[in-house]
Amino acid sequence: MRYLPLTEADRRSMLEAIDVPSVDELFRDVPEAARLSGPIKGLSNHMGELEVDRALSAMAGKNLPAGSVPSFLGAGAYRHHIPATVDHLVQRGEFLTAYTPYQPEVSQGTLQVLFEFQTQVSLLTGMDVANASMYDGATACAEAVMMANRVTRRKKAVLSGGLHPHYRDTTTTDARFIGFETVVMPPAPAGGEDLLAEVDGDTSCVVVQNPDVFGHVRDYTELGKACQAKGALLIVVVTEAVSLGLLTPPGEMGADIVAAEGQSLGNALNFGGPYVGLFAVKEKLVRQMPGRLCGQTVDADGRRGFVLTLSTREQHIRREKATSNICTNSGLCALAFSIHLSLLGEEGFTRLAEINHAKAVQLADKLAAVTGVEIVNGSFFNEFTVKLPKPAAEVVEALARRGILGGVPASRLFGGGLDDLLIVAATETNTESDMDAFATALAEVL
Repeated sequence: MRYLPLTEADRRSMLEAIDVPSVDELFRDVPEAARLSGPIKGLSNHMGELEVDRALSAMAGKNLPAGSVPSFLGAGAYRHHIPATVDHLVQRGEFLTAYTPYQPEVSQGTLQVLFEFQTQVSLLTGMDVANASMYDGATACAEAVMMANRVTRRKKAVLSGGLHPHYRDTTTTDARFIGFETVVMPPAPAGGEDLLAEVDGDTSCVVVQNPDVFGHVRDYTELGKACQAKGALLIVVVTEAVSLGLLTPPGEMGADIVAAEGQSLGNALNFGGPYVGLFAVKEKLVRQMPGRLCGQTVDADGRRGFVLTLSTREQHIRREKATSNICTNSGLCALAFSIHLSLLGEEGFTRLAEINHAKAVQLADKLAAVTGVEIVNGSFFNEFTVKLPKPAAEVVEALARRGILGGVPASRLFGGGLDDLLIVAATETNTESDMDAFATALAEVL
C-alpha cells in the first residue's frame, strides 16, 4: 500500500475548503479522555521503509491467525478449505472492476454471475427468489426485519435469544434510528424460549437462527405456522452456510425471509470481513426486497441475455418508494461463493456438510471425555456449546498460550452470566491430531 504524506499546505487547503479551523475541531465529538496526546508509544516519528516493514511485521506477529494453529473458532465466522481454483478465477481481470451492472450491454458477465449466484442461494435456502447479495449476514438480518415491517405495516420485531448478538445489535441499532420496536429474548443456551408469547397484533416478524448461536439445530415448522396465523412473518437466519447441505432448508420450514452469511463458501476469515450476505424470500414478497435482482431474458434477436430486473433503491425509483439505501452487493465475495459452490456441485456440497458434522461429533466425544466438561447440546451441526468448571475466557487464554484456538467464550458475545460456556466449532480443516491436541490441552488447563 502506498503512503503519501500530506504537507502543512495540503492540510490548510483542505480545512479551508470545509471551513473548519483546525484538525482538532474535526474530532471534537470524540471525548477528551479517549484521545491520544503525543506520539504513539514505541513508534518512532521517522523511520525508513524497511524499518517500518519490520516494525509492522513484528506487531502482526503478535496475532495468532486461525490458519497457523489448530482452530476451533466459529460463532458466525468459520475456517473452511478454499480450493486454489477459487482465488485464481476470482482474480481474473474481467472480474476485478468496481463497475456496477446498470448497463446490460457492457455487463453481461457480471450480470450472469449474479444470476447464477441468486439461483444457488434460492436452491440452498428452499426459497423462491434471492437477491444479488448484501454486505453480510448481520446487515441482511436487519434488512429482513425492515422488509417485514413494510410488508405487514407493523413495527415490532421479536428476536430470539438464540440469534447471534452481532445480528441482534445490527438490527436493534437500525430500530433505534429508523423507529421500530424490538423485543429481544434473553439468551437460552439450553433452549426453551416462548417466542409466541411476545407476538401480538403489532408484531411484524419473529427472527430465529438455525443452527442457533449455541449450535442447537431447530425445526421451526410449527413456529412458522403459528406466526402465519398471527399475521407475522418468520425470518430464519443462517450463519453457517455449509449447514444447508445437510439440514432442512428454511423455506421448507415455512420461512418467509431467509437472511444468511455466505462467508463459509469461497471466502476466508479475513479478520472479520468483507463477507457476503444472502437474502431470499417467497415470491409474493419479491417487490419489497432490498438491493438488486438480476434476471434472464432474450434480446431483439432472441439471444439469451441478463439484465437488472428489479432494483428498488432510491437512485432508481422515487425516494419515498425505495425499500433500502443499501448500495453494494459484495460482488467479488458473491463470485467466490458461486465458484466454490459450482466446484463442489450438489453431491460435493452434501459431502462437505456430512464431513463437517462428523468432525463435530468426533470432537464432542473427545471433549466430553475430559473431566469437568459437559456438552450442553442435544443436537448440533458443526458447532456446539460446552460447559466448563471455570470461566471460559480464562480457559481460552490458557489454550492460546499452548497454541490452540479453543473456541469463543459465550461471555464475549453476551457479556456476564454465561461465563462457564464455550462455543466450539469443527470443520473439514480439523484433523484428528488437532482434536487430540485440543482435548489434551483442555485437560491440562482445567
